[in-house]
Order: sequence, then structure tokens, then C-alpha cells
Amino acid sequence: MTKTAILVSGGGTNLQAIIDRTEAGEITNTSLEVVISNKPSAYALERAAKHGIKGEVIVPKEYSTREEYGEAMIQCLESYGIDLVVLAGFLVILPENFVKHYEGRMINIHPSLIPSHCGPGYYGLKVHESVLARGNKVTGATVHFVNEIADGGPIISQKAVEVQDDDTPETLQLRVMEQAEWNILPQAIDDIANGRIEIVDGIVKHK
Repeated sequence: MTKTAILVSGGGTNLQAIIDRTEAGEITNTSLEVVISNKPSAYALERAAKHGIKGEVIVPKEYSTREEYGEAMIQCLESYGIDLVVLAGFLVILPENFVKHYEGRMINIHPSLIPSHCGPGYYGLKVHESVLARGNKVTGATVHFVNEIADGGPIISQKAVEVQDDDTPETLQLRVMEQAEWNILPQAIDDIANGRIEIVDGIVKHK
């Protein structure tokens, strides 16, 4: 059983998709052990509680250095015996010690087709605003392993989503969630938990 932690900063819509797919038996060999947020007010913590999943709050500014914050995160996750860390809308730049500790065992969902509209500063609605400002006709979402480069780790999967002429950042965000994020992130968790994915020379291979 792959013990999994979900890290979330806000409402937790991707978390809900993961919970729903797990309870429906579509994500297998996986136990959702804990949801961690950097914000005590994150609605994602309520979603977790409703489904009997433990919640933890670890606030970066309560630590004097980024390294101390990273160590606190590691200790928390180690206490749950976590095998896989899933960033599902976690809006914190992760400390290097934390990233290295979970390298190859931590994935992220990004709401664009990497390498477009990604990297530092591209998160939430900012991504979709950028897509519309550029006039892209297609966008989507990407699941990737996390490394020391923001949105730069090996890509696991991507799904394209059409941009409509009358889209606003909000309508585009919702379509990308519904058509891409809520599908490819649960699938990636299931694939990893069941040993269907490996990284070979920096590239993800599906078995």
C-alpha cells in the first residue's frame, strides 16, 4: 500500500478528485494518510476531515530559515511513513532539503502544458491569464515529478484542453480542472502506486 500525503494551499478541488477516485476504487494500492497545508484556513483541510483523513498545518513563516521549514515538513511526513507526496495546488516554493529528500517520490499538477506558462510566478489564475494574453488556442495540464527547478521535473502525463474565444481566466481554469487536472493527477497516483512508472535518464517511462 502506497502511503500518500497531499499538500494543498487552498480549496482542494484536486484533493477532492483524488479522494473521490480513491473511494470509487479507481486509485488502487493507495492510502491517503494526511493532508498538509501552509494555511490554517484552507478549505482542503475540511474536505480531508469529512473523509476521515488527518490534517496538518505547517506555516513557513513560523520557521527562521527555509531549511528549518523543510526539516519540519520532512519530520511530519516521516511520522506518517509517507511513500508518495502529491502537490495539489500547493503554493509554496519548496526548500531544497525537502525536494532532495523526496526526489522521485513527489509529484505536482500544473495547469498548463509545460514548458509553456510555467516556472516562478506562474500559478493559479496567473497561468490562465497568460494563456489568454498570448492568444493560445490550446492549453491543458501537466503532472510531473518535482525537482529543484520550478515546474522542471520529468513529465509524467499531459492532457490538452481547447481554449474558447469567450473564455475568461476563471472559465478556462474550471475547464482545465474538469477536463484535465481531475483526470490525469488521479491516474498518475494510481500508476505510481502500482509500479507502472519509472524514471530512466531523466525521462518518465510507462511500463
